[in-house]
Amino acid sequence: MNAPLTNTALLEKDQQHMIHPLHHAAGHASGRVWVRGEGSYLFDADGNRLIDGLSGLWNVTAGHGRQELADAAARQMRELAYGSCYAGASNRPAIELAERLAELCYPGINNFYFTSGGGEATDSSIKLARWYWKTRGRPEKTKVISRIWAYHGVTLAAMCATGISSYWSMFGPRIPGFSHIPSPDPYRYPMPADGSSQGIAAANELEKEILAQGPETVAMFIAEPVQGAGGVIVPQDDYFPRIREICDQYDVLFVADEVITAFGRTGKMFALDHYGVQPDLVQFAKAITSGYVPLGGIGMNDDIAELVKASDKPWMHAYTYSGHPTTCAVGLATLDIVENEDFPGQAASKGEYLLEKLHAELDGHPHVGEVRGKGMMCGVELVESKDSKELYPAEWGVGPKMTKAMISHGLFTRMRSEVVCIAPPLTTEESTLDDIVSAVRDSVVDVFGE
Repeated sequence: MNAPLTNTALLEKDQQHMIHPLHHAAGHASGRVWVRGEGSYLFDADGNRLIDGLSGLWNVTAGHGRQELADAAARQMRELAYGSCYAGASNRPAIELAERLAELCYPGINNFYFTSGGGEATDSSIKLARWYWKTRGRPEKTKVISRIWAYHGVTLAAMCATGISSYWSMFGPRIPGFSHIPSPDPYRYPMPADGSSQGIAAANELEKEILAQGPETVAMFIAEPVQGAGGVIVPQDDYFPRIREICDQYDVLFVADEVITAFGRTGKMFALDHYGVQPDLVQFAKAITSGYVPLGGIGMNDDIAELVKASDKPWMHAYTYSGHPTTCAVGLATLDIVENEDFPGQAASKGEYLLEKLHAELDGHPHVGEVRGKGMMCGVELVESKDSKELYPAEWGVGPKMTKAMISHGLFTRMRSEVVCIAPPLTTEESTLDDIVSAVRDSVVDVFGE
């Protein structure tokens, strides 16, 4: 029997035949080939164990190796692995999952359309918003406003909504009708000179942009309750209530992108509950199956859903895998875990513990500008100057240096250039959270000095 291939040997095969998301040969040269996951840990082909500091890509909330999720997929595959959900056909898991989501989601949202992931969910929201306003007799309302540092996916329309410019340059020109307002980032958004609320001022950027574009042309505003890939940016408490007022005032649909935040990550089942606000559309993916199989979707308020159902023309939007019975069965099994193990409660208490530990260990370092978080989402922003908040030049390579250092200390996670993003599985033990904090602290010292 041949011995298992080493990490290096597998990488050589990988490089011969695979093109990766965000492909970059230099960045992949020292990559890890994962062969096993257990709880909050990943194991590479050489047997090295690393903490999964980002739950895969924010999605493996239940941890690795959950037998009940594998069993749910296997049972459904044996019974009905796939069946179309185009109008005229349905399946039991999809029906049950939509019914279950209606019980868990915002009170005004009771109808759901399923996709394969978050990018498809963004495209579905954009198309649905345009269709809604056309059906309402306002076809000129087509424009989409989002925020700088937003991440909404990288399919073409989703990429245009994404507010991280590095995702645009290779694939332009972008679709017309997309614009971005500043993030409410409490660390970097300017404090109003008159001493008024920073959150209200940041929210009023939306009103300014709606007026600049023309309220009669704006279909929707899309926002993550906590910006994830953009650096774990937690808004001010008064930000989203003001956003809701503005959207209502100018007849703009408010779309909550909860692809990262839904199903407990922030300490609530859905994150806008922190702010007492309901959206018109909500997007989800990732944690709906704990990443075990691809599934996403959008939930729509009753007004929009009734319009879709009452239309005498088909809603011409479709995906082959919408309502896939196997992925929906895994979604149902995942929601059992979410509720039975109180993921929102776990995220709230463990997130508070993690954030306190990060503050205690890192606040005093001269190159740690801010430690922030909400539930089990934390960010550590690294700066050249703590006083000016100035960042290191890109060529200095904060991201690659920190990533290499954290791996050496047993932690695998991702950076937003100068921000360490931390979002381990919600089932992570406190002792492992301690190890995450130690790994980040030691890596900061390795890269920047004491």
